[in-house]
Amino acid sequence: MVDGRPLEVDKTSERGAAFLRLANEHLDASYRLARAIVRDPGEAQDATHDAFVQAWRKWSTLRDPALFERWFDRILVNTCRNRLDRASRWHLTDISAEVVLGSGDPISDSHERDVIGSAIAMLTPDHRVVVALRYYRDFTLEEIATRLEIPVGTVQSRLHYALKRLHAVIEAADAKGTIR
Repeated sequence: MVDGRPLEVDKTSERGAAFLRLANEHLDASYRLARAIVRDPGEAQDATHDAFVQAWRKWSTLRDPALFERWFDRILVNTCRNRLDRASRWHLTDISAEVVLGSGDPISDSHERDVIGSAIAMLTPDHRVVVALRYYRDFTLEEIATRLEIPVGTVQSRLHYALKRLHAVIEAADAKGTIR
């Protein structure tokens, strides 16, 4: 109370603090999901940042903060998908083998993970998204369908064809002797 009047709390700052708290809670998991989808650490950081910026701008549309993770995952997945679509329009050459820099990224430390990562990079954006949500976030098929707003059968189909493609690419790498 100030001068006998109840103290008014600024609703805007309360919502801002709530967003910041939720964003901090979900930052690491969001980066890992973006990393699983786009594969490149820098792209994953940019996608995560862009998704949080979009989420902040749309923050007022979220009615129930308990649904933040599902709501934000949809924004993040769409941001990653847009980045993949944009990247597919450009022909990029990976020169990381020629340039040896310590990335500090634990995901890229293992040769097997590189092979799997390369195989995932060959998937379509829709297939990458379902693989990342299923195996990096450990979501059920129903949870994936809800987050992507698609039928469970579509999730099953995408996952089936993605895994079929991954197995073929990994088996080919194994036949060449590139997997230890």
